[in-house]
Amino acid sequence: MANGHGGQRTPSSPAPVSGPGALSQRTDGGPSQPIRVPTGGAYGDATQLRQDQQGAPLGASAGGDQPAPAGLLAGLSIPAGPSFGAASQMPGVPVTDGAASGPGAGPEALGIPNQQDADMQFLQRYLVVMEHMANQVGSTAAGRNAVRAIKGYQGT
Repeated sequence: MANGHGGQRTPSSPAPVSGPGALSQRTDGGPSQPIRVPTGGAYGDATQLRQDQQGAPLGASAGGDQPAPAGLLAGLSIPAGPSFGAASQMPGVPVTDGAASGPGAGPEALGIPNQQDADMQFLQRYLVVMEHMANQVGSTAAGRNAVRAIKGYQGT
């Protein structure tokens, strides 16, 4: 090894991703993330965390120190909501308004059609066929229960 060859060689400008075959380049030895060790914790934890990070360094990446890249949500901001202890913006309206239970209007106030009613009305058209299938030898309990539910449905 008198001629200076051998040993570890770290490339001066490593490639972020290696190409195939003859276009391949070394990807090791590039910039890495700084070692970050949190404060606090049990005695000796910081030393162990530092050694762990030195043993397996991570490549450089956009972290918390850099702004997020522009994307689909660029320029959007989340409006500030009321604080937890703030006075109601709708006094006299119960918090259960629009829910299926409790004081106030129920889900019908939203003006959305009841999907269960629509489904049951559709299935009642085929009730004769479904009853025939439920009465066959080997029909399942689930099938018979479905027929009973359709027959007994009163709607809202």
